[in-house]
Amino acid sequence: MEMTPTPHNGAETGEIAKTVLMPGDPLRAKYIAETYLENPVQVTSVRNMLGFTGTYKGKEITVMGGGMGMPSMGIYSYELYHFYDVDQIIRIGSAGSLQDKVELMDVVIAMGACTDSNYAYQYGLPGTFAPIADYELLARAAEAAGKQGTKAVVGNVLSSDIFYNADGGVNDKWRNMGVLAVEMETAALYMNAAAAGKKALCMLTISDLVFGEEKLSAEERQLGFGKMIEIALEL
Repeated sequence: MEMTPTPHNGAETGEIAKTVLMPGDPLRAKYIAETYLENPVQVTSVRNMLGFTGTYKGKEITVMGGGMGMPSMGIYSYELYHFYDVDQIIRIGSAGSLQDKVELMDVVIAMGACTDSNYAYQYGLPGTFAPIADYELLARAAEAAGKQGTKAVVGNVLSSDIFYNADGGVNDKWRNMGVLAVEMETAALYMNAAAAGKKALCMLTISDLVFGEEKLSAEERQLGFGKMIEIALEL
């Protein structure tokens, strides 16, 4: 049996690019690879967390699912940084808007990530760590969105461990602090990148409004996600 660096990833050493685009959904990773990459090759399918490596405008890129929640993102991003020598991971996901100014199909570029998770306890820090994006990637993403004509909002997001929260007022509290949107993975990615001395960025397409009834249809999700994907590929 072939040996791989980790039991969670079937890729051999050298089969994953230095840049990894990471949607949560492995089937979206498959769609991105087949739609945007040249000569994509599936490099892993362990636990159906699909990963593909190909080229975009002559540069090698891997697209791989990251799953849902910080434990899943924590495992996959840690292994990519440490076992596959990946330099930068760009998360491309969806989020629920917490602010009226952040509308359906807007792209949120996460400058920082608040969290209700205890993920940072492992570092034994004498205070609260603030997980932030790599500035170079963030600035380039904002510039690419502007050239594309896509509305991009830069700011703080919330990475929550809880999707169905028993505290019905929790979103109001984060909204009052100016947090733009809520999702479930960014803080773990940013912490792993910081601890590894690597780069990370998260971009999110708004798929629903936490304080409204509107949600994207399947067709609108495809269009909105396409804009975000193209920004990520340009990085």
